[in-house]
Amino acid sequence: MNLPMKSHLGIYSDWIEASTQLADLYPVASPGEETRQKIRSILGFNNSTPVAQDVQIESTWERDGLVGEEISWSVGYGPRTQAWFLKPRGSDAALPGVMALHGHDGFKFFGKEKIADGKQPGPEAIEKLRAELYEGAAFANELAKLGFAVLVHDVFLWGSRRFPFETMPRTIRQQVEDWERRRQQDALNTTETDRYNAAARWHEHLVAKYCNLLGTTLAGVVSFEDRIAVQYLRSRSDVKPGLCGCIGLSGGGCRAALLQATCDEIGAAVIVGMMTTHPDLLDCHVEPHTWMFFPPGLAAIADWPDLAASRAPSPLLVQYNRDDQLFPIQGMQSAHARIAFHYEQTGQPSRYLGRFYDGPHKFDKEMQKEAFGWLAEILNSK
Repeated sequence: MNLPMKSHLGIYSDWIEASTQLADLYPVASPGEETRQKIRSILGFNNSTPVAQDVQIESTWERDGLVGEEISWSVGYGPRTQAWFLKPRGSDAALPGVMALHGHDGFKFFGKEKIADGKQPGPEAIEKLRAELYEGAAFANELAKLGFAVLVHDVFLWGSRRFPFETMPRTIRQQVEDWERRRQQDALNTTETDRYNAAARWHEHLVAKYCNLLGTTLAGVVSFEDRIAVQYLRSRSDVKPGLCGCIGLSGGGCRAALLQATCDEIGAAVIVGMMTTHPDLLDCHVEPHTWMFFPPGLAAIADWPDLAASRAPSPLLVQYNRDDQLFPIQGMQSAHARIAFHYEQTGQPSRYLGRFYDGPHKFDKEMQKEAFGWLAEILNSK
């Protein structure tokens, strides 16, 4: 049989059909505990209670109508996690809690700073990223101003949780040196941030190998650390008792989907720019994505939309960009239909909202406004 030649697989394009003949891939997995247990099993890092250890409040500040705290804790391995807690100045009552989740962005030198401002405005290095993805906004701060208690933290591989450059293998450091030399030949400047982000792109493949050897996945480790942060947020007296929300774009949307699937304490999840069926990514939409988005073993039990909907009818908002360069429109539309089907099967279809917007990969102010309003409606009703 003559099959269309794929852009990235080339002469191995028939590998896709052979794989589907040898295994039942991406079966429709209905929401419920059985599916969630299978997901937890393949992700790994799910056999211990997530607890923030040795929590310390490093400093506090007031700025732009908000009160902020710089917080750190240990997850039990690696450097301490640095986080910011934000709430409106003058708020006396406990507020609904929301986890603001930074993205991947091919940018690991910073984590929380990409979506939040602390004592000072964000570093110059993230201005372009914010302009392209968030219409210039520090969206975690804007969310807090609307009456939420917002926690934004660095997760495994980013910011305070990144691997030091000098610990990376010599082969990776040599690749960075070669890359930097080529940039110099083109009269392009390279900053420390640029250098680290380039190294981290190659280093993630090595970390994924370590995850496999240690019986887990990158998605599992990241989700474990996010559940630790949820536990801390819910423990605060100035946070409203009950379930909290989570929201993120791209890699942050990936993290939101994983929390929705693995964390019973999430009562409202917003996934922005990180939803498609996996088969529709084949083949030229695979390369740009993180290992977090491809947990080994998932294809045998479910598709990505099934993972996101596995706690249905828990409230879920998914925001799609029609011209998102990271996902084919067919994949986004198919994912939307699949999630809607799962929520219909629970008898509560209105608990899922899928919204499509014009434009490329982004979480602009229009999308932010709708997402923040949806979170307020859901969390203030609990």
